[in-house]
Amino acid sequence: MLTHLVTPLLMCIGMGLAYLGAFAHPAPHHLPVAIVGSSRSAQLLAQSINDKAGGDLEVRTVAHRSTAVDQLKHQDIFGAYVPNGNGHGSGNASGGTNGNTRATGAGNAATPELLVATAASDTSASVVQKIFTPLAAQQGVPLKVTDVAPTADDDPTGQGIFFLLVAISIGSYASVAVIGGAGAVLPIRLRAALAIGTSFVVSLIGTAFAGPVFHLVDHGLWGLWGMAWLYSAGILLIGTGLHTFLKRWTTLGVMALFVMLNFTSSGGIFRPEMQNGFFAALHSFWNGAGFVEGVRSHVYFDGYGLSGHLWTLALWLVVGVLMVGVAALAERRRRTAEAEAAANAAAVAAAAVAATVPEPAPKPVRGPVGDGVEEELEEAVGV
Repeated sequence: MLTHLVTPLLMCIGMGLAYLGAFAHPAPHHLPVAIVGSSRSAQLLAQSINDKAGGDLEVRTVAHRSTAVDQLKHQDIFGAYVPNGNGHGSGNASGGTNGNTRATGAGNAATPELLVATAASDTSASVVQKIFTPLAAQQGVPLKVTDVAPTADDDPTGQGIFFLLVAISIGSYASVAVIGGAGAVLPIRLRAALAIGTSFVVSLIGTAFAGPVFHLVDHGLWGLWGMAWLYSAGILLIGTGLHTFLKRWTTLGVMALFVMLNFTSSGGIFRPEMQNGFFAALHSFWNGAGFVEGVRSHVYFDGYGLSGHLWTLALWLVVGVLMVGVAALAERRRRTAEAEAAANAAAVAAAAVAATVPEPAPKPVRGPVGDGVEEELEEAVGV
């Protein structure tokens, strides 16, 4: 019993290290933002913010507001500060009869504007807003915040996609334990077929949650289902293959891969720009990040960058197929070795029995009747 308690204790340690290491102290690390404007003052403002940030921000300047909007929708930046807002009044001056000059237009009284994209990351948008709000306060005017990529009405923070990832992941890796445990007597090819079928069901359940049940997304459900199936199938196949080698440690193995390292690097709560280098690096190729960013791209950003995220999910599926293939070879070799060992054991046992049990001696035919029969037979055959 004590040896079996090692597994949950290791899970406790792993979950604590992963979640607290990834989420306990979020802070920007080279978070890209922009100052809109091509004037000397805009460049000086950008340089000043960069100097004060000390590497926390990467501030650039863009000439036009439309350029900033495009970069936000491509997730090249996560906030854009427009010092003069949208006010580009004429500022014409007209001389009155008394010689006074009266200015018309609201160019100098424009409200500063901050452009964000909540669909990319609600937490990043909040951090950017906290950074630029004091700049507007220095001008004595409120900051106008414009969301150029809002989330669905029923998912105001955009984190519903992350919790959808959690549901699909748990349905997938929990099924690995069932297929590997209760189905251990089945051939590997049948267990792989069960994994594929289970991933199909799990992806349908996830799509139902995202669409008709909780309305996390309002369009693109077929694309979401495809990514959910790729993601789930990759987990199930990898776990099914690993069970051949890990046995009772499989649950801990798949939790480390698809919970501890996966949820924390997915970008569903904090994007990699808000995490340390380890989890930020995992975000670039881990399957959970591929699913979360793929769904965001498909639903909110017109498919920009979607192909890269699909390739990430497809490569994890290929890894699952290869893992099942390696497991099949290992099980075949194991069965062959067991059959040879059983045959050798049977041969040794038979030899041991033969060496310890003497052969019975033949009984000769005795008596006059027997001798007479032999003589009659010899005469009959001419001997």
